[in-house]
Amino acid sequence: MPATTHIPKSTRKGSITVTVVDAGGDGAVLRGAWVSLYAPPDDVDCSNFPDTNWQPEPRNWLASERTDGAGQVTFAELDPACYFVKYEHHPKMLAQCVDVGSGCTESVCFQLPLEAQLEITFMNADCQDIACRQPRVNDRAQARFTFSHSDVLAAHVTMQLAPGMTRVRNEKFVATMPMKNAGTQEIGAALAFRSEEHTPNGQAGGQLAVLALAEEFDVEEREPTPISGNLNVALARSETAPTPDLRLWGAIRASTEALSFDKYLRFMDLLFCSNGRENPPAAETAAYNRLLQRRFLPFTDTDAYRVLKAATEAFVMVNCGVFTGDPGVTGDADVLADLNDYLRRRDLPKPGREPYLEQVEGIGMLPYLAIIRRKLPDVPFNEPIRRTEREADLCEGFVQEKLRNPCLLELIWSYWHEECMQVQAMNAITRRFQNVRGTRQPDPLANVEVNPLRPLNNLLWGYIQDEQHRLTVARRNAEYDHHYGLRLKGRAVFDFRPADTRSKFVEAFHHLLRLCTVFYKQDDNTTVKADAFGVLNALKEVHLILSQGAHSQFGDLPPTARIEMLIQQWLLSRPEFREFLPTRVMVAYPEPWMDRVDAMKKLQGWSDTSVVHFHNLAVFGEQLLLSIRYGAWSTAFEPTQAFNFARFWRPQVLGYIHAYRAATGVELGAETVETRVDSTLPSVLLQRRLAAQQRSA
Repeated sequence: MPATTHIPKSTRKGSITVTVVDAGGDGAVLRGAWVSLYAPPDDVDCSNFPDTNWQPEPRNWLASERTDGAGQVTFAELDPACYFVKYEHHPKMLAQCVDVGSGCTESVCFQLPLEAQLEITFMNADCQDIACRQPRVNDRAQARFTFSHSDVLAAHVTMQLAPGMTRVRNEKFVATMPMKNAGTQEIGAALAFRSEEHTPNGQAGGQLAVLALAEEFDVEEREPTPISGNLNVALARSETAPTPDLRLWGAIRASTEALSFDKYLRFMDLLFCSNGRENPPAAETAAYNRLLQRRFLPFTDTDAYRVLKAATEAFVMVNCGVFTGDPGVTGDADVLADLNDYLRRRDLPKPGREPYLEQVEGIGMLPYLAIIRRKLPDVPFNEPIRRTEREADLCEGFVQEKLRNPCLLELIWSYWHEECMQVQAMNAITRRFQNVRGTRQPDPLANVEVNPLRPLNNLLWGYIQDEQHRLTVARRNAEYDHHYGLRLKGRAVFDFRPADTRSKFVEAFHHLLRLCTVFYKQDDNTTVKADAFGVLNALKEVHLILSQGAHSQFGDLPPTARIEMLIQQWLLSRPEFREFLPTRVMVAYPEPWMDRVDAMKKLQGWSDTSVVHFHNLAVFGEQLLLSIRYGAWSTAFEPTQAFNFARFWRPQVLGYIHAYRAATGVELGAETVETRVDSTLPSVLLQRRLAAQQRSA
């Protein structure tokens, strides 16, 4: 409890105005700096204030405020008494004692011994210093921040750059900017000072005090060089500035590739079938060995399926695409080797060294998750105890691991694979394995027999025995609707009554795809500067809808569904299926399980749309929605981030539009007079196409 003093009712309130400035240099003020007000301990006042040894105590804390643009903050409505004022950032300053009289306004000034200066030098296009003339267009201005005690303060200070500036490699406080226009130019930068380790009530955690400086100079026009002869003119697309989320998108692209079926199949082959010729990845193997001791099935003769289930769970756990924010984007070298080439093909710059993760209470997290954390500052963090038998966290509070390392998975991947009849094909096979006749007569699977000498026989036995531990179609369908407003059609989900649905998602997402196609046409026209504001607004809308569905089973059902469907794909890819499923050998399916599903669809009279299109919808849709869900779109107001999003994900956007047309018959990128997009549920469109196919058969 703050210390209190008995004040007569007739006493008028006073105030303290605190100013934080640089004592030297240009005398700049510090804005956004936290200043705290304390009551003195008992029997201490300004006459005997021990300024060199005094340490603040939480019980004496009264208030904390941030300085405004003038570097000032005022504590008003103070009772006449003695107060201590403390500056909460680096460099560390001694607290000051202030006696506030009745009705008086006292002034306190923290003069920081920084002597900060912004030194501007100029270089030509060949990076040679210019000493004897005014800078010209296409020269470069170099800004260098100097300040006292930089060797001590460097660890607590960062340099914030104005738009268009680029930090010099291996120089923390040096940046350059090209001069593209003649006339008076201004170059500015700021020093951002971190708070001290221990601040009252965590007020200054993760927030910076900023000292900004700027310099003006004149830039001359460059003398034109006369050119004669034939001239070749080439037009280029609009340039764009790098944004830190380029690294997040690269990580998303890498994570979806790491979770692909080809990588999963290779891991399973190395784990079970390599015969010691090559070792499986160490991380996946360690997770598999750990899970194998915990995952047991209470059924007879199901060990083969048990190890398959544990290995699949280990694969998904290790490769679910946790984003660390490292500037190098650590991950699979084969996936990331072409990242720079990918950016160059999209006419995108390489991301700078600025960190994308935000530090909140000492924990690095994605900007979107940092916003969520700041909404609930009173909820504590929980860090689960590792290396124990349970590895569980049952205490009240936020699970730190889920804020620090969110698993990059989207349930839309499972939705589109379910629409491609993968689950139904597996169910038909397991029913026949149990000697249950199908609904179609004659039964197309009547001759399906898996002999007990093949491994598939025992795997299917374990898969069927474990059915009670798998997600039902009703649970998946309810979560599809909760996440995206998507739902399946059929007898298994006939009596569907959702409590919460994202009814606007399909329309908003299709509207975003339509706007992206408009942007691409403008961006390809080198005589036009493409406008990305429409894309930005559509991204903010889809991001809002996605975040509304990120509750309840959001954290656990998507990875569980992914594990179960990967197991189904692995079983379908087994060579034993060639004996009784008439597949088309000459069709180049990208993954070995796909021809089995298409063959089953042909036998059962289901949709004749290839599973390849549904798989593309799953992969492209997951990448797009991950970049929208975990991007900080709610705080973005400039179109640069949306501009880069559209260029970076162009193959995925156009691939999704094409696959959607191939699967449903609806063209999302068509130019029409009607401004509204088709928001019909995909399951309804697929049902209509199937009915039309059956009528024409």
